[in-house]
Amino acid sequence: MLILSIETSCDETSASVIENGDTIKSNIVASQINSHKRFGGVVPEIASRHHVEYITLIIEEAMKEAKVTFEDLDAVAVTEGPGLVGALLVGVNAAKAIAFAHDLPLIPVNHLAGHIYANQLIEPLEFPSLALVVSGGHTELVYMKEHGAFEIIGETRDDAAGEAYDKIGRVLGVPYPGGKYIDEMAQLGEDTFNFPRAMIHEDNYDFSFSGLKSAFINTVHNAKQKGEELNHNDLATSFQYAVVDVLIDKTIRAAKEYPVKQIILAGGVAANSGLREGLSKAVEEQLENVCLVIPPLSLTGDNAAMIGAAAFLELEKNHTANLALNAQPGLTL
Repeated sequence: MLILSIETSCDETSASVIENGDTIKSNIVASQINSHKRFGGVVPEIASRHHVEYITLIIEEAMKEAKVTFEDLDAVAVTEGPGLVGALLVGVNAAKAIAFAHDLPLIPVNHLAGHIYANQLIEPLEFPSLALVVSGGHTELVYMKEHGAFEIIGETRDDAAGEAYDKIGRVLGVPYPGGKYIDEMAQLGEDTFNFPRAMIHEDNYDFSFSGLKSAFINTVHNAKQKGEELNHNDLATSFQYAVVDVLIDKTIRAAKEYPVKQIILAGGVAANSGLREGLSKAVEEQLENVCLVIPPLSLTGDNAAMIGAAAFLELEKNHTANLALNAQPGLTL
């Protein structure tokens, strides 16, 4: 079963060919980071234009690397949301054109489900499971009793973790996206500022990072007004500890309350070394008979392979769309 999948939800143009939902035949990703770096964040109009420029080339490269033709495909899948509406529309219309021209089933995929199912490309998912989805736009704890059954038991009430990283990166003057640089700096400093761990003791699994962001910014601005020099590595370490502590604490507590066999780490912030190491240690020390699945760095960011992995299960359930499929920028799990 071969599925051509397309991902254009934000600032990566990606196409992939996935076999049987768990084998990557190709996974081509064209990043736009250099185009958006000077603005300190993604500019939706620029992202959409780049997708238009590259989508055909990326699809052709994915097909060539996988050594398949359109006649070999069983379906075409695409991210329908959530994401930037202009960016999503490029992928959706490309997928619809291919489905129409080659009489292929069209499979719409939720971007967040894709991040979760990126782990299916590493090892089979076991149920019930708990997914911690952490990215630039989302921070959610998702309980899954079976394939495709998503119950959001906790989510951010304001900023997503990845969004907070990017905003803090601007304050520290590191290039966009800031998460990678802050993670590197955090390995060199100490947690000397003891920033707030918002909602860590509350009896729920929700998150909040706006207060942490404000505390960080106020600390830096107050120091500048006084003419004081703060250690940027210590700032990065203190910020990262505050984020990671809350993410790990809530995940472990949820795993103890809900009967789970597997914890799944997903999303762009899954590349963060502090989170990967801290969660691995916490699961090993505090949970019995629960395994942790962490995707390789190549599958943490937005990519079409994860969309193909999720699409395979949708195709098995005959969850397909017609040519009226539209982008859903506010789509939820």
